[in-house]
Amino acid sequence: MNRVDRLTLHLSNLLVAGTGLVYAVMRYGMKPVDEWAVVNHPWQPHLLHLHVLSAPLLVFACGLIWHRHVLNKLRRGEQVGRRSGPGLLVALVPMVVAGYLIQITVDTGWRQAWVVLHLVASTAWIVVFAAHLVRPFRSWRQRRAVRGGTVLGSPPVDHVDLDSAPGTRECRPGGVSGGPLGQANSVSR
Repeated sequence: MNRVDRLTLHLSNLLVAGTGLVYAVMRYGMKPVDEWAVVNHPWQPHLLHLHVLSAPLLVFACGLIWHRHVLNKLRRGEQVGRRSGPGLLVALVPMVVAGYLIQITVDTGWRQAWVVLHLVASTAWIVVFAAHLVRPFRSWRQRRAVRGGTVLGSPPVDHVDLDSAPGTRECRPGGVSGGPLGQANSVSR
């Protein structure tokens, strides 16, 4: 997954989830000031429009990621991956389908059912997407520590063992190990 794909996915997710959460708070968590008001907040219709208009960008980003990230892993036969990936697919399909059905359903009962499904699937999407980002965030913190930077206010790392275990990138302060030719591979500041 390249930087543009990641940026598209994260920005579209932030836009759609953000507008959806704020709209839900306005719709279900606020009371109108005027008893004759049609909406609970003056910005409510605008947020709904922004949410509906930005949702196709998220669907496009998910299709892009499916094509460039998921299918490549499946074609190579990779079994190792994050367990949250399939959870994202399970949450995405009902979230998108219910989101579109809310807009076209006329019957009140069915419309309410689609709203409930959309809210549940959207909540699952947000939680699983956040969980899916935990491992890359930890990896980013380790790479940053290896480069000598501080991570979120932590003290700088003096020594980092780059070869603590074969095939891993585990970082431990103060570690020294032998490299492929027996030389020390510790990075010091």
